[in-house]
Amino acid sequence: MTSLLAVVAVLAVLSAGFCEEQKNFLQRAGVAFNSRQYKSLLTVSNGERFGTWTWPEMCPENFFAVGFSVRVESNQYGGDDTALNGIRLVCAKDGNRNFLYTIESHTGYFGDWSQLQYCPSGVLTSFQIRVEPHQGLFGDDTAVNNIRFRCSSNPTLEGPSMGWGEYGHWSQECPDGGICGIETKMEEYQYGLDDSTLNDVRFHCCASQQMFLYDGDGGLTT
Repeated sequence: MTSLLAVVAVLAVLSAGFCEEQKNFLQRAGVAFNSRQYKSLLTVSNGERFGTWTWPEMCPENFFAVGFSVRVESNQYGGDDTALNGIRLVCAKDGNRNFLYTIESHTGYFGDWSQLQYCPSGVLTSFQIRVEPHQGLFGDDTAVNNIRFRCSSNPTLEGPSMGWGEYGHWSQECPDGGICGIETKMEEYQYGLDDSTLNDVRFHCCASQQMFLYDGDGGLTT
């Protein structure tokens, strides 16, 4: 009987973990929703020079970015540093965070993705990037090192990335609604030469008739 109770207890723990894991279902949106109309673009002036603008990715209709994750290569201690390689946005609809989409545009190839960070309520509305300027002909360029977002409920979120360079000015804010798309400026792999990867980013703003706030307990507020 004791062994049977032990097995039941283990199964209960595993079941609880599985349910918790399934609580937030994430699906990659990719370019499936790129026909979505947007109202404006958020940009900053301190992006770096290398690479080209790549494809945009958009949240589905009526979804807005409520959180993010970053892909970061750690300090290479004398090797070729690239720092921030990618930014992944998490899109939710009407504050409901049980079913989410992710978008990221083109990302670099180095480093690992961080844990997701979410606005405690509301959506992402503006951003700021930390950029190391061009290091010269024989220097090690890392370009964008980190990013901050401001939520419509006012908290600021910052990625767990590298500290080289300085933060520039904040972008403008989405005037109505929130961030709903992303497009990155990426230097392609340099095959043994100096890689800087992510050099700049811009975000799309989409309008909403009514913004809903997530109250942290599964409910909605307006």
